[in-house]
Amino acid sequence: MKEKDKTNVMRLLDGKKISYQSHTYEPDAGLSGEQIAQILGENADQVFKTLVTQGKSGQYYVFVVPVKEELDLKKAAKAAGEKAVGMIKQKELLTLTGYVHGGCSPIGMKKHFQTFIHESARQCGRMFVSAGKVGFQIELSPDDLAKTVGCGFADII
Repeated sequence: MKEKDKTNVMRLLDGKKISYQSHTYEPDAGLSGEQIAQILGENADQVFKTLVTQGKSGQYYVFVVPVKEELDLKKAAKAAGEKAVGMIKQKELLTLTGYVHGGCSPIGMKKHFQTFIHESARQCGRMFVSAGKVGFQIELSPDDLAKTVGCGFADII
């Protein structure tokens, strides 16, 4: 991949010498995570979405869950040590993280937020997350993602 075709997420991983593979697909605003997994020819259990929430305390949290699953807000709150968490409004995403809906990556957000990856990722040799731009995905080991983001695994679905 040419340097100009790399996303900031890829450059960040290159700088940390983290092994990954990049994948691209034709961006379409109507694609679901499961459809993206299908386009990539991958098992949807290995393709993850990045969700951003805000706790009762006002703190923000990031949760990485399989695309075919839903975040359990009660379990997410428990993992974060909050009384409750709620999804942020889509219009707040860009300002808060630097990413747009459909291109939000747990890597390289504007600020570091406490992040949790669903524990099922541990069973995947490789997992897929957004590379920070719609139409771009990266494939890496769950442990490398956890190490890069500084996060842990939790039962959050």
